[in-house]
Amino acid sequence: MNSQNKRYKETSLTILMAEDDPDDRFLITRAFHELDIDAVLCFVEDGEELMHYLFHNDKPADSDCSQPPALILLDLNMPKKDGREVLLEIRANPHFRELPVVVWTTSDHEEDMTFCHENGANSYVTKPHSYTDLVETVRTVISQWLPLPTNLS
Repeated sequence: MNSQNKRYKETSLTILMAEDDPDDRFLITRAFHELDIDAVLCFVEDGEELMHYLFHNDKPADSDCSQPPALILLDLNMPKKDGREVLLEIRANPHFRELPVVVWTTSDHEEDMTFCHENGANSYVTKPHSYTDLVETVRTVISQWLPLPTNLS
């Protein structure tokens, strides 16, 4: 589990982000902090780590990531197990079928979008190119998928 896991406020909601790029993890953490999002943001670096988190409760004892996620932000192109495989496994398990999964990726390929929507992704977001757009995209995604009291308006 990555050391950039952050607790923003005392809350039971956890957002799990599968992201292998350290720069992207840093910028997402910064955007969450800037938006004062009332949730625990946890990172995993690959699809295998995400599946261990979900299915085996594999969370470090010193981590703030002790709750099941209320939302998954899923990168498609990761090592070990990619986001497409992860999405299929999540949706095949009855315990996680209703868990919101937002694909968060650099891919703007129509076939990736179609695959994700046909296989249960709740939303598909192409990673923004500027930090300002990133903050606005995070604001939109979080306000759409989580019932958080935030300063997002």
